[in-house]
Parts: sequence; structure tokens; C-alpha cells
Amino acid sequence: MSVPMLKIGAVLSTMAMVTNWMSQTLPSLVGLNGTTISRGGTSERIVSVQNISQSMEVLDLRTYRDLQYVRNTESLMKVVDGKLKVASENPRSLNPKGFQELKDKVTQLLPLLPVLEQYKTDAKMILRLREEVRNLSLVLMAIQEEMGAYDYEELRQRVLLLETRLHSCMQKLGCGKLTGVSNPITVRASGSRFGSWMTDTMIPSSDNRVWSMDGYFKGRRVLEYRTMNDFMKGQNFVQHLLPHPWAGTGHVVYNGSLYYNKYQSNIIIKYHFRSRSVLVQRSLSGAGYNNTFPYSWGGSSDIDLMADENGLWAVYTTIPNAGNIVISRLEPQSLEVLQTWDTGFPKRSAGESFMICGTLYVTNSHLAGAKIYFAYYTNTSSYEYTDIPFHNQYSHISMMDYNPRERVLYTWNNGHQVLYNVTLFQVIKTSGD
Repeated sequence: MSVPMLKIGAVLSTMAMVTNWMSQTLPSLVGLNGTTISRGGTSERIVSVQNISQSMEVLDLRTYRDLQYVRNTESLMKVVDGKLKVASENPRSLNPKGFQELKDKVTQLLPLLPVLEQYKTDAKMILRLREEVRNLSLVLMAIQEEMGAYDYEELRQRVLLLETRLHSCMQKLGCGKLTGVSNPITVRASGSRFGSWMTDTMIPSSDNRVWSMDGYFKGRRVLEYRTMNDFMKGQNFVQHLLPHPWAGTGHVVYNGSLYYNKYQSNIIIKYHFRSRSVLVQRSLSGAGYNNTFPYSWGGSSDIDLMADENGLWAVYTTIPNAGNIVISRLEPQSLEVLQTWDTGFPKRSAGESFMICGTLYVTNSHLAGAKIYFAYYTNTSSYEYTDIPFHNQYSHISMMDYNPRERVLYTWNNGHQVLYNVTLFQVIKTSGD
């Protein structure tokens, strides 16, 4: 597409998105769809808001029409451009027939002129509506002040209904199979070469805290940041001093509690952040520890705790399992093992692993060139070899965990805290499934 056409298309696309939001989403958010309020003064304000909405609807329809025309005109522009290049390079090639064809194509472009004129008018309309929208917050505040207790309760019930519907939609969006990993997003560079960082993996959760645990050997200090932005800036944090030191980097935060492997043991500890106390601890029967069966990078990574859409998991191995990766689903309150699977995959050959939707994905290395090349499906007790590459930017991953709430991978890579977005092939559940 030519530069002028591209600019026009971009502007029209932006106008389409803005007008669509203003004409459809805005009335729903303020509860104006099908709602009649007759208190004195309030109805006039609502009419004002609805007038803005209606104007934006008209603008939205016209913008959509113009955008379609601009897109259809693109092919004509390419044809005309090609013929003009031929004519300029070889004027003799432009015979009367060719000249007439070129003239016809140019004629077909003439209707674009009134579209551009209308665009100028619409741009002025946008400026006028922008001034009206600036006063919209004051209008809404006035409506809120004049709404009585009954209206407030009605609005609250409407919000609760929307939350219920949203949760229902999330449930219908079924679990998926991992098909791709994005380029890395470096959030921060801090700490030593090894460590772990995480947010709460519980679904649903409004907890925005971030936790960081530097090192893999006898650590006890956990830093808690209020938000991701605070973590990025290294500010607004508090310190938790764990009663027992940790081993490895396979920690996870689930529903406000930290689950970690106690140093020089196969004991799992559940530490509650708000009460700053250990709620429960339990031995993971037969699990190797103290670098008996670590990942390929070592680091006392014998026991790796993780969470996904299906709950809390432990990945480890035992002597009876000949060093192959074992998956156990844990009960979050008691840490009791609910079910166990033997994947048949040697843990020392794995760089890292993580769970998504009940499937364990294993990387073949912690170094540069690593890829996700093994998947074990707990729902069918089957496995397959995969070939999902990802960019190991800093060449030494010592922690890789999936967060089902955010649908991203958290990694600690050579002193860098890095995120990866994931692509899942999803199947929508219907009521008959």
C-alpha cells in the first residue's frame, strides 16, 4: 500500500476503533442501554451522553464504509502505479489502447476525493466531540451523586452479573496445547546468576504482588513488591525471613502462600505471607534431594513445584523410578499427593520444565539453543516429542514457570528476570461437552 493510502487507512482504522468503543461500550459501562431514569436534571444529562453516543454511531458507520473503500482502492492504485512506471520507462509502449486503460483506472479513483472530503468533515466532528467527552466525567459524577441507594444497589448487582458472565466465559475457554513461545521480554536485571521470581498463580486472583528469591542454596530472604512496576524499579518492598532455608529454585506462590523445598530434605513447606507463618510441611515420599536428581544445570533443583489451571504440582524423581521425571498432583491445604505419573523421561537430561493445562513441557537444555521438545499429558498418561523453539537470550535459565492467571512464562536467566508470552491452541467448550 502506498504511504498516503497507508496513512489514510491507519487514521480511519483508529477512528473506527475509537468510535466503536464510544458508541457501543461506553453506554453499556454507564448503564444507559435500555435504562430510564426520570429524576430531575439527570435525564437531561443522560440525553447529552446518548447524543454523543449516537453521533459516534453515525461516525462509526461512515468510517467503516470509508475504510472498506480505501482498502478496495489499494489494488487500483497498484495497477495505476505499475502502468505509470512502464510508461515512464518506455513511453512508446503506451499505445492509444493502453492510454485509455490508464485513463479508465484513474477515473475509477475519482470517487476517493469525496471520501477524503468527508474525512475532513469527520475530523472536525472528532474535535467537537472531544470537547464534549472532556465533560463526560463531570456528567457521570453528577449522575452518580443524584442516584439513590436503590440505583447504587442495582448498579452493583449489574457489575456482579457481569463478573459472573465473565467467569463463565473464562470457563468455556478451554485449556490448550502449547504451540509457540514469544520473544523474551526482559523485565529487570537483578540478583545473582540463579534465582526465582513469581506472582500468585491462583485463578482468579486480584493479588498484584511480586516475589523474588535470589540464589538456590540455603536462602531464607524473600522480597515482596507491591506491584510489577515496583519490582521493575526495585522499590516499595518488604522482606520475609523464612523459618527454614530453601533448596533449588522450584518455588511457587499459590493463593497467597509460598510453596518451597526445605534445604537438604524432600520436605515441602507451605509458608503464608500475610501471617508470616508455616501452615503445613510434608515429606514428598521417596523424592530425591540435595542434587541427587537435579535438572541439567544442577543447583539442588531436585524438586520443582508449580501450578497451572488444574492446581498445584510437584515435579521430581525417585530411585525406584530410575531418575525419570515423576509428576505428582498435590492437595494445596495438606500437601497430600493426590495422583502420580511416571513420564519415563530422565530428569538430568531436562533443562527446565513447566505445567500448562495438566501437561508437563520439558526443555532439552538450560543453555543457548534450548527448545521445548518433550510433553507429557496427565489426562491421557501419554507423551510426545515436540519442537517448540524459544530464544534463550542470556544463555543460562535456572527457573522457568508458567503462570495460568497471566498465561506467561516467568524465567530467571543469568541474573535477568524475563517473561515469555505463550500461544495455546484452544478448544472452546460447549454445554454439550
